[in-house]
Amino acid sequence: FDKTGTLTKGVFEVVNVSCNNDFNKEDVIKYAAYAENYSSHPIAKSLKTAYGKDVDEKDIGEIEEISGHGIKAAVLGKTVLAGNKRLMEANSIAYTECNEVGTVVYVAVDGQYLGYVVIEDRVKATSKEAIEALKKMGVKHTVMLTGDKKEIAEKIASELGLDKVYAELLPGDKVNHVEQLLKESNSLAFVGDGVNDAPVLARADVGIAMGAMGSDAAIEAADIVLMDDNPKNISKAMKIARKTIGIAKQNIVFALAIKILVLILAAVGIASMWAAVFADVGVCVVAILNAMRAGK
Repeated sequence: FDKTGTLTKGVFEVVNVSCNNDFNKEDVIKYAAYAENYSSHPIAKSLKTAYGKDVDEKDIGEIEEISGHGIKAAVLGKTVLAGNKRLMEANSIAYTECNEVGTVVYVAVDGQYLGYVVIEDRVKATSKEAIEALKKMGVKHTVMLTGDKKEIAEKIASELGLDKVYAELLPGDKVNHVEQLLKESNSLAFVGDGVNDAPVLARADVGIAMGAMGSDAAIEAADIVLMDDNPKNISKAMKIARKTIGIAKQNIVFALAIKILVLILAAVGIASMWAAVFADVGVCVVAILNAMRAGK
């Protein structure tokens, strides 16, 4: 599983803002909101909501999304960085690390550290039920792969009863972990919703994307799309798949058995023309009627 938007609601709220002594909290929120203005990510939406004012898009210039790090944008003629601590370190910016539990967005302007914003997400009401249902159906291991902080990831994993959690991952790290998990398991399904999840969704044996909040890239790469974003429907999809495969096997065995029987009877001169018709058309009709049970 991915975390944000998959096991959690993806509806973030700003719970704290800390600023450098030379700036105020409004500056931190303002520049973060402007930098994230064109992003549809839930974190970006929470920043714009916390800012509470209209963003003048004329003040925003070139924007660069740095995968696994954050956003670099030209705002009011200044270079703004908004993202995780990797973004600060990559640009050699001295920052004050946040030890609070939550998603942290660090903000810097023209190489000077402004402060950070702490954002929290909420677990979906059906996520725990979904994990329990999967384990009852025989899923041996449930694993969460997320780019979020280790403390947040472990807290949510413990709450949901997940077997393993890997946190603070870059998109490439997710692929590497899935490659390793594929070697350890007979079959692997990955559930995600973001652009960063697309390579993993494509690499897994079965990719499952969230349809409502999911990105176009994730939906395109997935084999299954949950249109209501309810993780509990994963077990429902598995039940449908198992029932469908069961019916398909029944039809194959039934069709081959009847045809072989009629061939044997025809070889010894017992089978009539009507037996041959049943072995062909009759078997087809019975298989179709049996297949109709998949819709119930």
